[in-house]
Amino acid sequence: MVIHTELVLLTLSILFFLSILAGKAGHRFGVPALLLFLGVGMLFGSDGLGIKFDNIQVAQTVSSVALCIILFSGGMDTKISDIKPILPQGVVLATLGVLLTAIFTGLVVWYVLGMAMESLEMGLLSALLLAATMSSTDSASVFSILRSQGLRLKNNLKPMLELESGSNDPMAYVLTITLIGLVGMESEPNYLLAIGNLFLQLIIGGTAGFLFGKLAVYTNNFLKIDNRSLYPILIFTFCIFIFSATYFIKGNGYLAVYIAGLVLGNSRFVHKRASLNFFDGMAWMSQLLMFLTLGLLINPSELVPVIVPGLIISFIMIFITRPLSVFMCLLPFPKMHVKDKVFISWVGLRGAVPIIFAIMVLAADVPHARLMFNIVFFCTLVSLIVQGTSLSLVAQWLGLAQEPEDTKELKIFDVEFSDDIKSVTSEIKVTENALKNGNFLMDLKLPENTIVVMIKRDGKYFVPNGRTGLYADDMLLVITDDYNALRETYERLGMPY
Repeated sequence: MVIHTELVLLTLSILFFLSILAGKAGHRFGVPALLLFLGVGMLFGSDGLGIKFDNIQVAQTVSSVALCIILFSGGMDTKISDIKPILPQGVVLATLGVLLTAIFTGLVVWYVLGMAMESLEMGLLSALLLAATMSSTDSASVFSILRSQGLRLKNNLKPMLELESGSNDPMAYVLTITLIGLVGMESEPNYLLAIGNLFLQLIIGGTAGFLFGKLAVYTNNFLKIDNRSLYPILIFTFCIFIFSATYFIKGNGYLAVYIAGLVLGNSRFVHKRASLNFFDGMAWMSQLLMFLTLGLLINPSELVPVIVPGLIISFIMIFITRPLSVFMCLLPFPKMHVKDKVFISWVGLRGAVPIIFAIMVLAADVPHARLMFNIVFFCTLVSLIVQGTSLSLVAQWLGLAQEPEDTKELKIFDVEFSDDIKSVTSEIKVTENALKNGNFLMDLKLPENTIVVMIKRDGKYFVPNGRTGLYADDMLLVITDDYNALRETYERLGMPY
């Protein structure tokens, strides 16, 4: 049968559009976008509308590139000033926490599958491999839910969770690859060599990411490109180069791109704002493509036999192994409140990354690979449903949520300011009440630290001065120091904030 390119593109465009609508609905109702993206993929899959997709290599390639972009973008969005106070806790959770979660969960998997599927005869190494694929958390789903609920977290929890979620995937990847090698060995496994390779990959990956990140900053500032739209493409090129080059020098490519993104995001370089916006879009598109691919790959009918062991493993991970790992890792930090540790334990959300690692297991064709993939997929769905839909509620129960500032997003004036400029912008529509003291801009009696930088009137924009006459329905672009000053501005104009 001949498959036309136009048919493939039409199908992909429909899938993308439906996924975007699903993501919008999830954002409004607090449902993880990942869960809805997966649902769209499963709906159109072989057990749904009949799109047959079973190419493991293509799925692995698409997922690996997508994860590379997501981690790079996550690093660029993370401010070192935010994570510096909680750096030790975040690093311990992202390394030792992943290891402990894998070990504790592996023992549980070994016992549960031995009881539920006695004929399976899955060894301890295979159980640890299955657990290693599920040992990391998914930052994108966590914070998309928190943002959709309009919540901020107290006690530096947000940067700590960002650091852990963004940097624990490399550790889980190294564990997965190491255990795939051990399970596949026909002779007696060399555990000492495996542990040495694990640390070597992390060291090389971290070093390569830092050096390549510095090189990307220097190159971006040194090159004089006439077409400025190519600067984000240059950064994207470095992202792919860093990931692949680190692989060939035997390092961890995922850790390298995250560290490189961290270096770039905290450095000054040409057209930084454009690059950040570009990677925000790329990261979302990568997630969408990755989740759709994973959804198409799974056959829901194959999940039925793993429902019972999958539920047992899922709830033990949620309520026992993840909390146990978190509390053990944070023992050296007695100043942390128990409520903070409980919430960090609950944010052990599984997402696309465990499924990607399970695809690696499938590609390696280790014993029980398909069963492992189905269990990982099922446990991910349970985690998204149970934890993903309750994150904001748990934060409120624990008293860790605080109301966000009303940011008054710009809609009329399409302008952006650098994050280095510590100021607040807002659009204000002039009313008759605001003009009661006079019709000139200088009559508005604005606070000293508030200025009007632009006016829109009758579809035209212009920069005003004190003698500029104002009319009702004029739109003002206002910039001020902080939200308190902005609130005072609204009060002086006789408007509700």
